[in-house]
Amino acid sequence: MSVQQAIKTVVFQLTDALHQVTNEQYTQQSKQLFSATLGQHVRHVIELFVCLDNGYTSGIVNYDARKRDHRIEIDKMLAITLLNTIVDSIDKIQKPLVLEFSYEEGDGNHTGIATNYQRELLYNLEHTVHHMALIRIGVAEISSIVLPDSFGIASSTIKYREACAQ
Repeated sequence: MSVQQAIKTVVFQLTDALHQVTNEQYTQQSKQLFSATLGQHVRHVIELFVCLDNGYTSGIVNYDARKRDHRIEIDKMLAITLLNTIVDSIDKIQKPLVLEFSYEEGDGNHTGIATNYQRELLYNLEHTVHHMALIRIGVAEISSIVLPDSFGIASSTIKYREACAQ
């Protein structure tokens, strides 16, 4: 399975979960998530993909410079629309990129390291699965929705569990 297909699979899982939660649940603070909402986690996932998509053209990706569009946190249907846009936009050809970042607080200087489109797609996939694990905790706290067993579980963990079960 390609990284693009794996992303599509997890995004479809996430979209399906969002269709099941109410708007109130989407914006409800979760004690288990330190007062974060499902919407905040979904926004974060979406915005990293948007950064990668925007950076693809220029060749420079900077996740720290994301917009932080709070409408995504409160508008479940906007989030679903943007997730569908992600699925439609990731089938690009491989190319080298520069990943820009800065870990110095208040420092406007950025450091750049070499990366590539496939590597950043993989990063976003793993990042999405991580946030889906957190979303799973939030969904369990605020609803009775039953998510698929693989929701928020890394593919390597699923493979390991399957091997152990045999």
